[in-house]
Amino acid sequence: MSKTLIRGAQVLGGDVQDVLIDGETIAATGTGLPADDATVIEAGGHVLLPGLVDLHTHLREPGREDSETVLTGTRAAATGGFTSVFAMANTFPVADTAGVVEQVYRLGREHGYCDVQPIGAVTVGLEGRKLAELGAMHDSAAGVTVFSDDGKCVDDAVIMRRALEYVKAFGGVVAQHAQEPRLTEGAQMNEGTVSAELGLGGWPAVAEESIIARDVLLAEHVGSRLHICHLSTAGSVEIVRWAKSRGIDVTAEVTPHHLLLTDELVRSYNPVYKVNPPLRTERDVLALRQALADGTIDIVATDHAPHPHEDKDCEWAAAAMGMVGLETALSVVQQTMVETGLLDWAGVADRMSFAPARIGRATGHGRPVSAGEPANLTLVDPAYRGTVDPAGFASRSRNTPYEGRELPGRVTHTFLRGRATLMDGKLA
Repeated sequence: MSKTLIRGAQVLGGDVQDVLIDGETIAATGTGLPADDATVIEAGGHVLLPGLVDLHTHLREPGREDSETVLTGTRAAATGGFTSVFAMANTFPVADTAGVVEQVYRLGREHGYCDVQPIGAVTVGLEGRKLAELGAMHDSAAGVTVFSDDGKCVDDAVIMRRALEYVKAFGGVVAQHAQEPRLTEGAQMNEGTVSAELGLGGWPAVAEESIIARDVLLAEHVGSRLHICHLSTAGSVEIVRWAKSRGIDVTAEVTPHHLLLTDELVRSYNPVYKVNPPLRTERDVLALRQALADGTIDIVATDHAPHPHEDKDCEWAAAAMGMVGLETALSVVQQTMVETGLLDWAGVADRMSFAPARIGRATGHGRPVSAGEPANLTLVDPAYRGTVDPAGFASRSRNTPYEGRELPGRVTHTFLRGRATLMDGKLA
């Protein structure tokens, strides 16, 4: 493999350094490194981060290739600066066996735009009644460590306890989609003033908070690891903060869209804003930002949820829930967290690379930008300003809530083990 010299980048937003990539690893860092026979990238004014890691991605393959495939999803990931993504289990067939998770894992290796780590289902068919083959999925070639029925909640407390006990044996983690189903029957959006005025079925915050409260207590009782998916309310933040103060082994994620958008947007009745969990209030948004800043919320995860045009271009009640997010995630975080002064770029590296890699046991990712480390890197131009145009997305789907919105920052280069997957903003 050829050498690449990234010259004059701000590493984690700090000191200006040169970074020399030789083969799959970082050969040297410093100032005034000789170019020799290396390809030189002039990176003045750019920020160099470790490759981003997304703990919550829907790649849809197998079964819904009309929405996304492993190839198109990982191309979108590389465009957004990600070098590793964790693929959720709600495919067709469900990723509840060693065979299915190995298929997804091998597709990721074959396409080569980023590493794909499958997430295994907690229960057979996501039906919540019987534990899936957790041990077999962990022992498979995919080496599954994260298990989730995301899209559905493991609402049976006994099943959830058994899952936590099972994964404890090999250091796994259960990632819970916190949604009490009886409290959200017929729900269309956040329960509050806007839902009352629009006459849409309300999705109460307590539907999320009650499950989180139960599960942190179960995790404490069992002594196992629990991860909370797409936390969305101020009340959920307080429960997680309390759990961490007791030493409970719980981590939590927030999505970019819950850091920026509110339920006021639903007044447009545009189904692009329909998502699970729903967009919440301005108070919730501010609480989520503060919790991400102070470490109560550990990571940003995209919950990239692609849908074909016909599933969104319809009346609100009939529309599918979800938004694409891989290609805009870093820009939204820059706007909501960096430009507000809540996080610096080193904090972004922690929340979008170091911490998710640690939670998901993503070997080789979330590593320091230093000599001898794998060359999984993302180069960002933070001064860039551009209007989001989904027509140019690498994803197969276009259901973004940011169409026409100006966002800051642009990923210019992504390197996966020293190989450029994105070069000058274009897929390699």
